Amino acid sequence: MRQRGRRTSRDGHSLGDVELREAMRTAGAVREFTDQPVTDEVLEGVLEAARFAPSGGNQQPWVVLVLRDPELRRRLREISQLGWREYVAQNNAGVRPFAPGPDGRWQGPAIDLEEASRTPAPSPFVDDMDQVPVLLVLVVRLTALAVTDVELERQSIVGGASIYPFAQNILLAARDVGLGGTLTTFAVRREPRLAELLRIPSDHAVAAVLALGYPTRPPRRLTRRPVGQFAHVDTFDGPAFGTGS
Repeated sequence: MRQRGRRTSRDGHSLGDVELREAMRTAGAVREFTDQPVTDEVLEGVLEAARFAPSGGNQQPWVVLVLRDPELRRRLREISQLGWREYVAQNNAGVRPFAPGPDGRWQGPAIDLEEASRTPAPSPFVDDMDQVPVLLVLVVRLTALAVTDVELERQSIVGGASIYPFAQNILLAARDVGLGGTLTTFAVRREPRLAELLRIPSDHAVAAVLALGYPTRPPRRLTRRPVGQFAHVDTFDGPAFGTGS
């Protein structure tokens, strides 16, 4: 695949035009941003490209809330801090946060989540979330989702297939124009409070919060498991597919 030339904005900032595979290999989570604002034109271009994501039945069930009001941003930060504290406390206790057990169901909290939410857990990103250049709350219309695993006796996951490809498209489109970003779900731990704050209807849910901006450091190639460690032929215990090991 051919590497395209890079564009430059009026102020000299590199805008990307990154070849697709390079974007996929370098679009890691970015949580530190410069003070350079992201223009409406750039953000609209990102959403313009991202909207071509697939969704079940082409329902396009997403709604994007672009948070600009300082008070709303502050409240979102406070809500996210509570979920972050719970996450950190479980990690510190050696528990994978909110993960289901071997039977596919959540076994309940292994720690006191109320106490955890009251215990400070400093994070340069979460504590300053309200200051990032772009804050997007990604909302999904629940009645548009074909949740085919709804009756299985495990935690449901299929509904995400109609919303998270759109979220990934946002991150890839952002990478293409020189932005960085990350997706978080800490605020979802207090979804009723967030829904009231942002006037989200009851037939919608919060899928994620995305933070975007110009990264303080240049993108780097990511490290991931080789194909042969996660791809198998025919069955779960079948031989490895590919040359990686």
